[in-house]
Amino acid sequence: MDYADRGKLGIVYGDVTLGVHGEDFHLIFSYQTGGLESMVKHGKEWLYRTPKPTFWRATTDNDRGNGFPFRAGMWMTADMFQKCVDIQVRIDGTKIEKPSAPVNNKYSDKETAERVEVIFTYETLTVPSTQVKVSYLVFADGNVRVRAHYYGKEGMPELPAFGMRFVMPTKADGFVYEGLSGETYPDRKAGGIHGIYEVEGLPVTPYLVPQECGMHMDTEWVTVKRSTVLDNRNRHIEQSGLTFWAGSEINHSTFAFSCLPYTAEELENATHQEELPPERRTVLCIYGAVRGVGGIDSWGSDVEEQYRIPGNKDIEVEFIM
Repeated sequence: MDYADRGKLGIVYGDVTLGVHGEDFHLIFSYQTGGLESMVKHGKEWLYRTPKPTFWRATTDNDRGNGFPFRAGMWMTADMFQKCVDIQVRIDGTKIEKPSAPVNNKYSDKETAERVEVIFTYETLTVPSTQVKVSYLVFADGNVRVRAHYYGKEGMPELPAFGMRFVMPTKADGFVYEGLSGETYPDRKAGGIHGIYEVEGLPVTPYLVPQECGMHMDTEWVTVKRSTVLDNRNRHIEQSGLTFWAGSEINHSTFAFSCLPYTAEELENATHQEELPPERRTVLCIYGAVRGVGGIDSWGSDVEEQYRIPGNKDIEVEFIM
């Protein structure tokens, strides 16, 4: 069946997965890993790990100097370990019983829909704990709207950041984005000039001690470009891209992002550049909130209050893949 011509998505109700596909794209949502497990566009896999909410950006010299890691260190653990506590599936806007085995046996192999939404709720490994709800709404044209909502709670420490982390299977050739020029942060963006910029490779700022770097604020869209895959049999791969557009249905219409070959934890663990692992993957983080970097007196004063992220306030980020 040509689902695109019919304006429909094909749905496969597996025992522990939900497959959604259309013309030249296939998505697999996993009840076991708690998220989007596979995203194939035009024959290329774009996910190496299930995307999850991210709360940590690598600390800076200034963070360490003012003691921020000691006040907010639990967010690094929360970034690494998350528990999915609820999964909801909506077909054309109607909530259905979670279609895992044996419920999925009532469905045929010819199920279709115009829209499929899968909502994952995560519990944070913090004291006190709170929840993050992530919704994937798939449209028949292959676009996927992602919404992530952090529920603030009293007693939570300030966050380094909040958003979604996507780990891609291979190192990207580079990325193109529309936003502010250069590396920018909430308290370091006055000199940024709006425009469209192309970046070759995945540059990591060569600080003596690896730390947070590569942030881009006020972004309207970013396209990650790759020409390599993990299938060693395929020697002739044309470059392709995956674009993330800022959402417009919540208060802010832009996002912040970083696109690096390392996770925040890998940067955090290295005390010198030569301790960083080989560059094998692409780590794209889309943020709804980012803590400033400070540096008022180098390594002592905290970030100014308007550039902090209170843990007791809700945060949302929305974008289209």
